[in-house]
Amino acid sequence: MKNLAAVVLAAGKGTRMKSEKPKVLHEIAGKPMLFFPVNLLKNSGAGRIVLVVGFGSEAVVEAFSDQGLSFVTQEEQLGTGHAVMCALKELAGFTGDVLVLSGDVPLIREETVKTLLEHHRKGNKDKAVISIVTTIEENPKGYGRIVRNEHGAITSIVEEKDCDSHQKKIKEVNTGIYLFSADFLHSNIKKLGKENAQGEYYLPDLIHMAVSQALRVDSISITDATEVMGVNNRVELAKAASHMRARINEEHMVSGVTIIDPLSTYIDSGVIVGNDTVIYPGVRLSGATVVGKKCVIEEGSVITSSKVGDGTAIKSYSVIEDSEVGKENAIGPFARLRPRTILADKVRIGNFVEVKKSTIGKGSKANHLTYLGDSIIGEGVNIGAGTITCNYDGVNKSVTTIEDGVFVGSDSQLIAPVTIGKGAYVGSGTTVTKDVPPGSLVVTRAPEKVIEGWTGRKLKGKGKG
Repeated sequence: MKNLAAVVLAAGKGTRMKSEKPKVLHEIAGKPMLFFPVNLLKNSGAGRIVLVVGFGSEAVVEAFSDQGLSFVTQEEQLGTGHAVMCALKELAGFTGDVLVLSGDVPLIREETVKTLLEHHRKGNKDKAVISIVTTIEENPKGYGRIVRNEHGAITSIVEEKDCDSHQKKIKEVNTGIYLFSADFLHSNIKKLGKENAQGEYYLPDLIHMAVSQALRVDSISITDATEVMGVNNRVELAKAASHMRARINEEHMVSGVTIIDPLSTYIDSGVIVGNDTVIYPGVRLSGATVVGKKCVIEEGSVITSSKVGDGTAIKSYSVIEDSEVGKENAIGPFARLRPRTILADKVRIGNFVEVKKSTIGKGSKANHLTYLGDSIIGEGVNIGAGTITCNYDGVNKSVTTIEDGVFVGSDSQLIAPVTIGKGAYVGSGTTVTKDVPPGSLVVTRAPEKVIEGWTGRKLKGKGKG
């Protein structure tokens, strides 16, 4: 896509969203909706991308400041034509083709843009100065209508509010996707007027200008109107998200991932899943998550910005956040890995176990009802049920170190900072406050006292119930 520049229109407030957030920053599949047209353009090789911002411009610029874009502010919202006028200041001297997209149309496909460009550039003579994308809408209310002559050539685009009774019956509509010859655009954009129902500079009026100059206007039509649906309110946002989610899930399934119920599986854009992994209903994978091959992720589990190694089983209703999980782990059910947790291979984290900011070595296990925070745990360690690393003293958080081969009995408390030496044994019910040498047994259990006959004497003369 050489000699291609792009303008993305993202200045609108989106009043119908009823939000203080700019419309284009509302999320679809874990990304601001503006991400999708911008990412499409970058993948398509557009040399320069100009983003026209307006309402909430600071937030939009901040969100996309690392994308290598140019930003132009449309101070007054005077229509799409005016927005492109503002953008052309950044494209002075550019002589290729200029693609114009809307920031609130997130479902547009790369294949459509590629087809549009190829169609626009075909032939050596009588090249089109404008090519557009159209579609058929059975209920075209709100869309600009495509007006053609008796030969089928486009003569104009008429906005809904300016349509007469005949034009309102036209079902072929404008999608808001345009490809212009830069020379034509630079020469004609300032000729736009605003003698229309909305008092704005309409970008589609350039079609009529081109026709009046006996220049060619061309088009491609797409059959799937959802691809070019705009998002103007929360209902449309949810519909677009549903379509995007279906598209993402389909891509994973085609790549070799089994998704038991795509309708109830939520995988964000950019998530990577290895082949032969099985995903059960109600799972959500978000952020920069990478799941390896031959994993099983059971129902209700949530994984956020984490890496999961090959062959790992995430059992039902487990939560993993900003963590790294090695190969052939078993996590859950009802387990939680909080940020900065790192598990080596073949680790077992069982039901109702919470791990936070800890590193756990190969083959170690904590199978039930345990909290491990700010800890360094070696290989082959067994953590008994009800164990707690007491990492916070109300002021500071300290580290618990458990070396290779340690056995920690149930219902033990390890008061950080403390180190349990290699091969040591912590008896059940022990509170450890001092370092334990390697190979030692530590027990702080109170002596057991048995008082025979106590129950009979205590309850003598008292009724039961």
